[in-house]
Amino acid sequence: MRDRTLRPQRLADLINQDHVRENLAILIEAAKQRNEALDHVLLYGPPGLGKTTLAHVTANEMGMPIRVTSGPAIERAGDLAAILSNLHEKEVLFIDEVHRLGRAVEEILYPAMEDFALDFVIGKGPSARSIRLKLPHFTVVGATTRLALLTAPLRARFGATFRVDFYDQEALEAIVRRAAWVLKVEIDEAGTAEIARRGRGTPRVAIRLLRRVRDFAQVRADGNITAQVAREALRLLDVDERGLDDLDRRVLHTIIEKFDGGPVGLDTIAAAISEEPDTIMDVVEPYLLQLGFLDRTPRGRVATARAYEHLGLPYGQPEQPTLL
Repeated sequence: MRDRTLRPQRLADLINQDHVRENLAILIEAAKQRNEALDHVLLYGPPGLGKTTLAHVTANEMGMPIRVTSGPAIERAGDLAAILSNLHEKEVLFIDEVHRLGRAVEEILYPAMEDFALDFVIGKGPSARSIRLKLPHFTVVGATTRLALLTAPLRARFGATFRVDFYDQEALEAIVRRAAWVLKVEIDEAGTAEIARRGRGTPRVAIRLLRRVRDFAQVRADGNITAQVAREALRLLDVDERGLDDLDRRVLHTIIEKFDGGPVGLDTIAAAISEEPDTIMDVVEPYLLQLGFLDRTPRGRVATARAYEHLGLPYGQPEQPTLL
């Protein structure tokens, strides 16, 4: 229950994401005035930025229940058919990691989203016949961290597509302040700013750091979080002043020290540090790119001058390959 209270419940409670919030408010109000189901909505962006929260807020604003599932959880077409046939009018179906739906499952979803119908084939051979089952008008809210992996037919069936962006320092401070109030944590403004600064522009990360700093403060600082207490706690967690953790620094050190700053391929980096390429692409790279510590080129990843400066390493301009 406590985790749920950390999530905003209404559009008015959302912090930042003004563009998404305003557009969703218009869509929802228009659907309510027409007494119709909300059009299908696709949310994309890096993990931890509030896509799941937005799905729940959308259902709350519509005054409808929400069914929650994910792409990997729906293994067979029959699983999705069972979920769809149990939906009610205007109900919201939230599919997380929607890009991981199987092809056979997607084929069932197409007519369900467009025509609100399920198509079945009964029997085999010459006696086989097709049956169409009508569905109530419902809303699919899809969330994905990899928009490019969504097939074009599925992407086209979402009536509204929104990107969820990283949060700025001020917005993260407001999120940390609210979470501290919900968790009943004593924290001053300097401590709030310190945690928000290292939150990687991501509410999920900022709240996770707040929880760990709360534990440290409870054991070693009488439960009060100040800037000094936050710095000590985050130092133990290996989170530096820009929010980089051990994995981020390993990636940068590998590019700089083992491959002379790059360019180097993603798979090579992953093999060098014994991590999965998807982990580096989805978890590490978005924030390093936002900070300007990493650059993607056609030949691979390159560490920038800012990365060298942050790590305290001397920067030498990479030599351009020559024909002679």
